[in-house]
Order: sequence, then structure tokens, then C-alpha cells
Amino acid sequence: MKNAKKKSKKLTTASGKPYSENENTMSIGARGPLLLQDFILHEKMAHFNRERIPERVVHAKGSGAFGTFTVTHDISQFTKAKLFNKIGKQIKMLVRFSLVAGEKGGADTERDPRGFAMKFYTEDGNWDLVGNNTPVFFVKDPKKFGDFIHTQKRDPRTNCKSPTMIWDFFSLNPESLHQVLILMSDRGTPYGHRHMNGYGSHTFSMLNEKNERVWVKFHFKTLQGIKNFTNQEAADMKSKDLDFAQRDLVDAIDKKDFPKWAMQIQVMTDEQVKEFSFNPFDLTKIWPHKDFPLIDVGVMELNLIPKNYFAEVEQSAFAPSNVVDGISYSPDKMLQGRLLSYPDAHRYRLGTNYEQIPVNKCPYMVTNYQRDGQMSINGNGEDAPNYFPNSFDEVYADESYKEPCIILDNNIADWYDRNGKGDDDHYSQAGLLFTKAMNDYDRHNLVLNIVESMSGISGEKKALIINRQLCHFFRADSKLGIGVAKGLGIDVNALMDGLKHEFTI
Repeated sequence: MKNAKKKSKKLTTASGKPYSENENTMSIGARGPLLLQDFILHEKMAHFNRERIPERVVHAKGSGAFGTFTVTHDISQFTKAKLFNKIGKQIKMLVRFSLVAGEKGGADTERDPRGFAMKFYTEDGNWDLVGNNTPVFFVKDPKKFGDFIHTQKRDPRTNCKSPTMIWDFFSLNPESLHQVLILMSDRGTPYGHRHMNGYGSHTFSMLNEKNERVWVKFHFKTLQGIKNFTNQEAADMKSKDLDFAQRDLVDAIDKKDFPKWAMQIQVMTDEQVKEFSFNPFDLTKIWPHKDFPLIDVGVMELNLIPKNYFAEVEQSAFAPSNVVDGISYSPDKMLQGRLLSYPDAHRYRLGTNYEQIPVNKCPYMVTNYQRDGQMSINGNGEDAPNYFPNSFDEVYADESYKEPCIILDNNIADWYDRNGKGDDDHYSQAGLLFTKAMNDYDRHNLVLNIVESMSGISGEKKALIINRQLCHFFRADSKLGIGVAKGLGIDVNALMDGLKHEFTI
């Protein structure tokens, strides 16, 4: 019946015991002390004190939605992954958008990269594609990641955000320049989550039925169109609605205006890797589209807001280590570091058995010998053996899923300079972004945003940090350097004379 009332439910404790008094604590008289025996008080308060699990160290504030991925094009020549094995095939997925450096209570319109994490629930296990709304990143070696994030958080003395820390790090790490220009452009303040692209960012690999390997990059192009806030618009929205992006996503889906993205890939062969002009596994670089055109794969649609944010978004856990047969890793150093760090972060935040939480659980059969640990909720293997191999069950390792070996071109282990010869061009792509990918309006806003941010640099090292960063801007494009210098009130002629001692403009 359409108008049938929901069945009434008795109020109970967490253990299921019904109780009748949930608003008044047992006391000695109406105004006397409380009694220790009223354990309902203790149960409510103890649970309340533990309601907040640790927020993510990065990507703390986010929005999530369920949806579907539908295959529209055949890419079987590149991959045997079952989720792509039939045009028209549709699978369930979860997407979580987030701010990278922002805290859980921060504003959705802060200038920050956005996380773009996707979980595909496939018959060969969950595939997590954990990317951003930018195709590149600030650093290319995982040892640098923690240092970078510290500069985006709070100063240990003032407990405030510090432009000095931020620009000191950028100026000392020229590899960051490409991403810095994206961040400081209007792309650093997207108009919610629906109007931005997503990228796997890293280089991954694909294997076809013949176990032939190609290298790939994943792109998700918004079908709503790119739309960004200006710096002022973002600041204005921050004063009106801290949760703008979350509200925008929920409202759109509730109105059945389901947001969609087109999934595309770029493909590179081993032969092309060897002939390429720079390291194709460098996360601070893109692959030029004219050399490696985008190939259509399918369409992602988000059409369901989770019933409970905490259960299905806050407790969601994405790890780039979660790949499926036909999709694998690459020598991308940042990716290699994330294979360790992401699952480790989830074990700390959610517990050892975080993949038993329904939103993270593979909806198909899971068989392994993991036992015990906090919050084991799947029966803990019941009376089955907890070791492998054994003589009692029929679990076997399927050799058909074994990946082919990777042939290395070097057998010398060393601490190679991430910016050594052949990996030290930090300016060409940043310069092309400024001169070719941006129009006059974009360039104007970029310079204004940089000037406003760098104007916050303070302290005795202020001039050193500013001049060092200006050198990077000039190396990318002289007009960019001049525009920022003028905006900061610096004598450009004197600066140019000083820079000539370092390089020719």
C-alpha cells in the first residue's frame, strides 16, 4: 500500500535491550545527584565521545554519490578487464570528491586541488581509481609528499595557514610549477564537483588477452561543461555557504539532473616509452594529446546520494593498490609510494578490517586467510582453516590471473635524483599551459591570484622566497614573470638585470 505507515520500532540499547527512558537520567530526587547504575547515560555519552573517527590526513572534506559506469566503446585490444568486455555493460560505482589540503569543516570553494576517487564494483574485485581534478601533481617522488602537505596545513607556531611556508616549498621545488599554475588559475576554484574533469593522473598499465602490456592514462571529461569560480566569487561563496559543492551535488541528483563524465584513455607502447622525449612516468608531466589522442571508453553517471553520509562516504576507503585483472601499475614513483600509504592510512583511520565495511566490501565472493583484528564482522572465517596451503578447503591460486614479468632496463639500485638529467625540464609544459592553453582572461586571473597569494609571504626570508619563485615564473614565460613582479610592486628592470646573471630571457 502506498500510504502504509512504517512499522513501529521499540527503542533499544546497542545490545538490543528495550528501554523506556531516553531523556531523563536516574537521580536521587528531582534535584539530587545522578546514579551510576543508569548505564543508558554511559552508553550514550561513551558512544558520543567516539563518534568522530580520525579525519583523513588529506582529502578530509568530501562529497560522495553512487552511480553507474556504462561501456560505450570496445577497448579489448588494450585490456582483458571484465568491466570493459562488452559494449553496453553497466556496473555500479561510488565516487568521492574532496579537497586535498582542506580540513573537514573547511569551505568547499577554497583554492585547492580536488580529489576525484572512484570505486568500481566489478566481478573481479573492486577497482579503485584514485585521482584528482588535475592531470599532474606538485611532486614526483613519494618522499616529498609529507613535506608538501605540511606546507599546505598549519604553521606549527601560529597554527595558521602560512603563505610563507607554501611559497617557500614551491620555490625550492621547481618540479611543482606545472601544478602551481593550474592551482593558481581559476581551475583551482571549480564551481562545485559537477563542472570539473577528473584524472587518474598517474600512468597505469593495461594487459590484453595475449598479456601484451600498454601504458595508459585515464581521463574523465565532465559532460556538464567546465565551470569555475573567480577568486572573488569563491571568496563570496565561502561567506554564504561553506558546503556549496556538497549541496550542489545533492540538489542536482535529487532533481534527477544526473551528472555525467565521459571516460577516455591515452595509450603508449613500450616502443614509444623508449623514444619519448621525457620520462612518461613523471607525475608532473602530461602526455601531449596530439601525440597520444584520447580514446573513448564509456560514460559515468552519478544518480544516487547515499542514505547515510558517515556510513557510505566518511567510511569509504579508496586505494590505488586495488586494481583488477587487465589493469595494473607502472614505474610512476608517486604511484608506487601510494600503493603502500593509502591502505596503511585506512587501517589507521578505520581499522584493520576496513574492507569489510559494506561500502568498501566487494559485492562478489572474497576468499582469503585474513583473520581477527578490530571490527571483524564477516564471521571471521568461522571454522575454516586460517592458513594456506592446507588439506581441508578447496581454495586454489588461479594461475590464469598471473601477470607477465616486467623487463627492467637497469639493475643498479641507487637514490637517483628525481630532477636529474633528462628529468629536469620543469618549465616547458608550464609555459605551454600559460601561453597556449590559457586565454587572456585566464592569464589575467592567474596573475592576480598568484599576486594575492604571494603578498602574504612574510618574515626575514620574504625577498629570497619571492625572487626564487619569480625565477621559475620567468623560466616558464617572461610575461608571467613580469606580470607577477609588477603585481608585487617589484622593480622589474632591476629584477631583470639580476636575473640575467642566472639565465638568458
